[in-house]
Amino acid sequence: MRGDDTLQATGLDPAAVRDVVRRALDEDLGGPDGVDVTSSATIALSQQSTAHVVARADGVVAGLALFGLVWDDVAARLGVAAAHVVVRAADGDRVRRGDVLVEVSGATQVLLVGERTALNLVCRMSGVATHTRLWADELAGTGATVLDTRKTTPGLRALEKYAVRCGGGTNKRMGLYDVAMVKDNHKLAAGSVRAAYEAVRARYPDVEVQVEVTTLDEALEAIAAGARFLLCDNMSVPLLAETVAAVRAATPDRVEIEGTGGLTLEHARDYGETGVDYLSVGGLTHSSPILDLALDLT
Repeated sequence: MRGDDTLQATGLDPAAVRDVVRRALDEDLGGPDGVDVTSSATIALSQQSTAHVVARADGVVAGLALFGLVWDDVAARLGVAAAHVVVRAADGDRVRRGDVLVEVSGATQVLLVGERTALNLVCRMSGVATHTRLWADELAGTGATVLDTRKTTPGLRALEKYAVRCGGGTNKRMGLYDVAMVKDNHKLAAGSVRAAYEAVRARYPDVEVQVEVTTLDEALEAIAAGARFLLCDNMSVPLLAETVAAVRAATPDRVEIEGTGGLTLEHARDYGETGVDYLSVGGLTHSSPILDLALDLT
């Protein structure tokens, strides 16, 4: 299976993912014409091997197609045939320690040169998916969905947000361009919640506007101005529940409500049961530990 053949169904841009792979390999090899001095000195380019990618811990996997993309790139750099890659799991699968996720056969140098780059990317993505699944499981049945944020690794946002989806979460905005988010500094600069909301709506009438609020009064001011998506920031569980009830009672229109700021998995269900639609958790992408995976030659 070719690495980029599976990307079309993921919502990822194959060209953009290949660019991430290329830059990561350039970093490891010292540039497009760089070399793995250890592998090139100790292993003949003609030597062939088979290897397994094995889970070293329980978790949720994401980004498995990147193994094939990395090894394709390395094979092209070395001028040898592409490795044969068989993926034995699917993104979003729960895996157990010892599970074989990928089997690969090809030039031994190809497998070893690409090993760390592929593992860095897929371990990272699988760690995000595993962390997200903990939140999704905790919120099951509450009616609330866990969201990611823009607190992502520079250059890896699309991959990390895809990993969130693999873990059962939902993506919020992709960047500063697709959704307007009026936060505290915007309100201060504009003079008020209403002034900030109306300025964005006037300038970009077709862009969704989300408004961050910290009090019940601000929430009511925002929906009075026309906001239909509220970010309730750093509210206690009782205050969030009160705000949700008040907003629902104040307008017949659908208002999406998100709890955000300082949330922990320990109290996730309490927040989810306040009636919010979403909980946004920056830690999904900025603080997830990796899922330990390894490449073992057989």
